[in-house]
Amino acid sequence: MNVIWFASQNESKIKELKELIPEMEIKSLSDLKSNLDIPENEPTFEQNALFKAKVLSELVKGIIIADDSGLSIPELNNFPGIYSARWANPEKDWNNINNMLLEKLLQNGLLNDQQRRAFFTSSIAFIDNNKNIEKIFTGVINGVIVSKQIGENGFAYDKIFKPDDCNKTFAEMSKEEKNLISHRNISIGKLRKYLKDNNYF
Repeated sequence: MNVIWFASQNESKIKELKELIPEMEIKSLSDLKSNLDIPENEPTFEQNALFKAKVLSELVKGIIIADDSGLSIPELNNFPGIYSARWANPEKDWNNINNMLLEKLLQNGLLNDQQRRAFFTSSIAFIDNNKNIEKIFTGVINGVIVSKQIGENGFAYDKIFKPDDCNKTFAEMSKEEKNLISHRNISIGKLRKYLKDNNYF
């Protein structure tokens, strides 16, 4: 079984990747002996993902991937965007972070569904340093920010994001329902196709 090194310490993302690519062994930053903390200072999801993959590719050989993802709200100039995981620092509790974002929408007078349009982006950078290959796969899902947190599943902003053509937030969906339509499912689907087409599994 081929190994993919995943430049992440996010247990939820690691678990999700293992479920979406069961044909390969997933190793992560948690499997490294060194305590590697990769900064995310690039201006786009794609560039952040590629930078993280390149940093890890200096430490391990073979197949390396990195993900950068987040929520963007057009009426707030695509905030929080690439800062989705850290704009509320030092706050770490996602229930509190979601409430902070909902309050920000209210403070800016964004009350109806059209004003509260949003989209999730997932960009996955792929490096095979044995073959000198670099690729980026991106998935986007559009939806709306609901007025309060709904649901108990998922993580991050799942309780306040309802995808288009759905009557549930991500957090109201089962893991299987979310995995069928999520932005990460789209980007990983593109990655899966590339891996399969190129005989990685």
